[in-house]
Amino acid sequence: MDKPFARRIAERINWLAANLDNIRPEPFTGDLAGFYKFRIGDYRIIYEILHDEQVIVIHEIGHRRDIYRRR
Repeated sequence: MDKPFARRIAERINWLAANLDNIRPEPFTGDLAGFYKFRIGDYRIIYEILHDEQVIVIHEIGHRRDIYRRR
């Protein structure tokens, strides 16, 4: 991943954190139940929300063709 795209991902993660109360996260089902996905072009961020701690835990960032295969 090149630097400009990595910067774009960081900006989108910051946006997600700032707007989490105003959006409906896209949840997974099945083996990934309890986790959410966030799309950035062809890339996906798999994350978890710890509501009590007000924390977003990023579990994985990767291209959509690869990220679901590893699970």
